[in-house]
Amino acid sequence: MRFPWRLNYDLTKYIISNKLNNVEKYPLVLMLEPTHLCNLACSGCGRIREYADTIQSMMSLEECLRSVDECPAPIVTITGGEPFLYPHIFELIDGVLKRGKHIQFCTNGLLLSASLDKMQPHPNFTLNVHMDGMEETHDRILERKGTFKIAIEGIKKAKRLGFRVCTNTTIFKNTDMVEMEMLFSHLTELGVDGLLAAPGFDYEDVGEDLFLQRREIEKRFAQVYEMSKRFRFWSTPMYLRFLKGEKQLQCTPWGNPTRNTQGWKAPCYLITDAHYPTFREMMANTDWNRYGVGRDERCAQCMMHCGFEPTVVNEIAKSWKDIWEMAIWNLT
Repeated sequence: MRFPWRLNYDLTKYIISNKLNNVEKYPLVLMLEPTHLCNLACSGCGRIREYADTIQSMMSLEECLRSVDECPAPIVTITGGEPFLYPHIFELIDGVLKRGKHIQFCTNGLLLSASLDKMQPHPNFTLNVHMDGMEETHDRILERKGTFKIAIEGIKKAKRLGFRVCTNTTIFKNTDMVEMEMLFSHLTELGVDGLLAAPGFDYEDVGEDLFLQRREIEKRFAQVYEMSKRFRFWSTPMYLRFLKGEKQLQCTPWGNPTRNTQGWKAPCYLITDAHYPTFREMMANTDWNRYGVGRDERCAQCMMHCGFEPTVVNEIAKSWKDIWEMAIWNLT
């Protein structure tokens, strides 16, 4: 099975429960950012620019766990910033797992090797290491020499210790797709459990010409879709078909709500119009109909997984062809 069986079971049970109870809007993944501090200043990162004035702020451990309790999503992505810089990170991981949630832990890998000695593998825990290319490309995008080698050594150690590891790759305008195939092959040889790929989002705060327009995304991801037939991708086939222009989808902005040091971020992980003190207020007070392709110009080029993978969950049930494709994909 491509996804861990327990994640499949818990996610399916949660979705069916919401459907049976006629819940229209429900989150799938909580994006938890306990700090925006980072040990890098990557070219394509909007976080360190958007929250420059509050980058030293941190959520308390109690705030983090209260946010996990507020949001019913079965999956918590712990991200940032670099979450290993958060001083209570190991207590946070333990608290989330004790609540029966699944964790996707996003890291640039620089502190991974040293941190593994303070952690234990868990069936609900996945390390998600950001990898944007082979050594020269990855180091250039992260703007520091040696980052590729450090991350790779962290991945190797994690696999030796029995951790589940996936990687996340952002496709930019200057990404070499031949190099991407080399990267995915190398990561597969290391025993990485899953691969994620998504187009970079054009943050207003990032003034560099890095990002793809929609037609360019479709061209690049037609190649990624073909690669997904040979490598263990965790990006779903319907999402990849959407990226290559074969499927039309509208985003689900509440699918991956974000909680950070400023509050519950609305309307989505990528766009900030407001911060709310509680999850309930964010859900009730956000005018969701204002957002999406054709509704808000900021959404025009967005095809990010945080908005569209939740849509896939709802769309799959509408077609037996899509259900069959998803089943075969998950079982192979």
